[in-house]
Amino acid sequence: MEVQQPAGFWIRLGACILDGLIIGIILAFIGFLFTGDFISEDPGGDWFTNVVSFLYALLLPIFWSGYVIGKRICGIRIVKADGSKLGFGAMVMRVLIGGLIYGLTLGIALIVSAFMVGIRKDKRGIHDLIAGTYVTHLPPQKEG
Repeated sequence: MEVQQPAGFWIRLGACILDGLIIGIILAFIGFLFTGDFISEDPGGDWFTNVVSFLYALLLPIFWSGYVIGKRICGIRIVKADGSKLGFGAMVMRVLIGGLIYGLTLGIALIVSAFMVGIRKDKRGIHDLIAGTYVTHLPPQKEG
C-alpha cells in the first residue's frame, strides 16, 4: 500500500509538544495528589510517571485508531504502511525498540530520524521504518 497524506516534521513536532504538555500536566497533578509535591526529588524521575507515559504511548494508539491526544488535536494519526490494523507488535517496535535505538545512540539516531521525517517523501522516521508505520492526515475509515 502506498503512503497517503503523510504528516511532516512540524505538525508531528507540534503534536508531540502538545502531548507532552497535556500528559505532563495530568501526571504532575496525579503525582501531587499522591505525594503532595509536583516535582520528584529522585534524579531519575518518578517511576509511576515513566511507566504511565510509556504505556500511554504504547497502548492508546492501538485502541484509539492511531491517535494520542496531541496527534488527535493536530488531526494526524499513526497507521500501518501496509494498510493492516495497528497492533501491539507494531507499537512495541515503534515505541520500545525505536526508543532504545535513540537512547543507545545518545540521540544521534533521533536527530537523523527528524531529518528523515523532514526530507523523505513518505515522511517516515527510523521508528516508522522499524515498525512498518507512518503518520498521516487521513482520518480512520468508517467500518460497516
